[in-house]
Amino acid sequence: MAATVTNKTRKPLSVPLGRGKRLFLGPGKSGEISSHDVEQPGVKALVENGAIEVLQLRGQAGGGGRDARGRASQGFMSRGGPRRGGDR
Repeated sequence: MAATVTNKTRKPLSVPLGRGKRLFLGPGKSGEISSHDVEQPGVKALVENGAIEVLQLRGQAGGGGRDARGRASQGFMSRGGPRRGGDR
């Protein structure tokens, strides 16, 4: 199962997930996380202070990165690898 996270602030957010990962969300943007990550202390703290909203999704078969309202998710996750596009 998955959950959709929406940034309710006017600033970019970095949502701490398990396993050392982060979900970066622009103002008003949404992204998808696992239901396991919803239980992370950092996610719970952001929900409690109103910075993010979490919508639990029912099981999806081939959801194609869409949230509960049918919109494409607009967040991205950091995998901790090297960044591209240095000095050109």
